[in-house]
Amino acid sequence: MSTPAIATSYETVIGLEIHVQLLTASKMFCACPVTFGAPPNTLICPVCLGLPGSLPVLNRKAVDLGLRTAVALGCTAQPTSQFHRKNYYYPDLPKNYQITQYRYKVHPPLAIDGSLEIPREDNLVPGGTGRRIGVRRVHLEEDTGRLVHAEQHGRIRYSLIDFNRSGVPLMEIVTEPELRSPQEARTFLARLRAVLQAIEVSTGKMEEGSLRCDANVSLRRPGAELGIRTEVKNMNSLRSVERALAYEVERQRAVLDRGQPVEQETRHWDERRGITFSSRTKEEAQDYRYFPEPDLVPIAVAPQWVAQVRASLPELPEAKRRRYVATYGLPEYDAELLTSSAAMARFFEETVRLFPHPKAACNWLVGDITAYLNVAGKEIDELPVTPAHLAELLQLVERGAISGRTAKEIVAEMLAQGRRPEVIVGERGLAQISDEEALARIVDEVLAEHTGPVSEYRAGKTQALTFLVGQVMKKTRGRANPEMANRLLKEKLKS
Repeated sequence: MSTPAIATSYETVIGLEIHVQLLTASKMFCACPVTFGAPPNTLICPVCLGLPGSLPVLNRKAVDLGLRTAVALGCTAQPTSQFHRKNYYYPDLPKNYQITQYRYKVHPPLAIDGSLEIPREDNLVPGGTGRRIGVRRVHLEEDTGRLVHAEQHGRIRYSLIDFNRSGVPLMEIVTEPELRSPQEARTFLARLRAVLQAIEVSTGKMEEGSLRCDANVSLRRPGAELGIRTEVKNMNSLRSVERALAYEVERQRAVLDRGQPVEQETRHWDERRGITFSSRTKEEAQDYRYFPEPDLVPIAVAPQWVAQVRASLPELPEAKRRRYVATYGLPEYDAELLTSSAAMARFFEETVRLFPHPKAACNWLVGDITAYLNVAGKEIDELPVTPAHLAELLQLVERGAISGRTAKEIVAEMLAQGRRPEVIVGERGLAQISDEEALARIVDEVLAEHTGPVSEYRAGKTQALTFLVGQVMKKTRGRANPEMANRLLKEKLKS
């Protein structure tokens, strides 16, 4: 009789390399503008095309934004940092090297040794403590061009290159390998995006490439040394990050369970098929032949500069979450959703300013409105609805002009078209019936039409009242004041 196989327990180890497009008017080393969606190859010059004889000039704004991020993440800004040449050939890199920074002892990157808190997966109760994930370094570099592959019948027939993105200012944030699940990786990235938006460093729009994430994934036996890692690329949404890493973890688990070694390689995520596939063997640092960029002097960061940056930072999402819980009495889960983006937090606070009932505003934002955003794949500032619209809707519900059920109909139309709630109510005749005399006549009609449930209620089957209330709501197309309808029915059933 064969011995049954015993499932091996592995610990997941994930580290992220996050590329952030900085909010600057011009590129990192030239004056070409940075504009998303411009016609291909219209925002270029000899510098960003890497033509011989062109010289780079550093964009100070990019350095300032890098420092803002470093301070917000608790990193230590280095007194001096140096740009290096990272040498490799790829069609979208015309000069065959990328100007970037690398962690040398002699020439460190812009900032090192920070952290960002994420909630513990096993401690999500209110007041639960989080876990800090280390940020190894924050460094600056230039972006490459963009390859556009033309496919036919599932095969790439040719590729086009758009150099508009070449030279766009990038900041790379590298975490320590301290994330322990795909869910944690997604949470970290979401919280980091909220920080970047709050300090106005980046739009954080992954669908536009403003925030891109690569992940190093490995498995190990608990307490053992780090295993062989793979690098996963081409993840363009928070959902993609979680799905890709979940697939890669299970793929590696299956490889190890077969007694085979995991190959160190770069793998790409295929969103359509839901798999990762091998792209190339993973390079090591020595393969890139780093050396200091001879055309750029080191960056000198004085303590006064760091102090100015620290003083200019707005309230960060972590502090905002604590304030929402303490000041507004919101659950931590709701506060997490409201601070998931700078736009959502601004929308909530402006709504509360116009309608000072935080919990009511929160319920609509984390409920119907967030559900709509998830389906539409948009941020709240991309919709035609405004805080004034939501405040007006809440006021209509509060004064009994419309029911909660009617409000749900209105909010869907409001989100899609951006029209004021009062206009929708007027045009569609959705005002709640709160006139007692008019509602009493409708109640009499319902009682006369449904003698069976009336007899059941009077015989002690009180659940029949729910049916009768439903009939009143049906007859009024949901416009009856439910509390008033309930009271009138009880009074008439007792008489």
